[in-house]
Amino acid sequence: MGEVDCVFCKIVSGAIPAKKLYEDDAVVAFDDAHPAAPIHFLVIPKIHVDTLDDVGKEHAPLLGRMLVVAARLAREKGVGATGYRQVINCRKAAGQVVYHLHAHVLGGRDMRRMG
Repeated sequence: MGEVDCVFCKIVSGAIPAKKLYEDDAVVAFDDAHPAAPIHFLVIPKIHVDTLDDVGKEHAPLLGRMLVVAARLAREKGVGATGYRQVINCRKAAGQVVYHLHAHVLGGRDMRRMG
């Protein structure tokens, strides 16, 4: 499992503590350490995949699982009815900082403007 220096792999393994919002055999969700909105959490796969560009058709069920978990947690956090944003940044120019595939879920404020 995972890359030795990957912070998200260390969260998955328990080497770095995180307040997990959800966990199953495929994904983990936890609050973002640097939130950009009142509701801001991440959904990550337990397997290490660097970027969205590195997924193949074999990852389709995993990507679907990530989206289902993100929507469920958004509803549980009270932003399902008002609206939320899901973002997957891919590489540096798009703002990816941690090279382990992850989806940001943001809500609790007007998200109609970027940023």
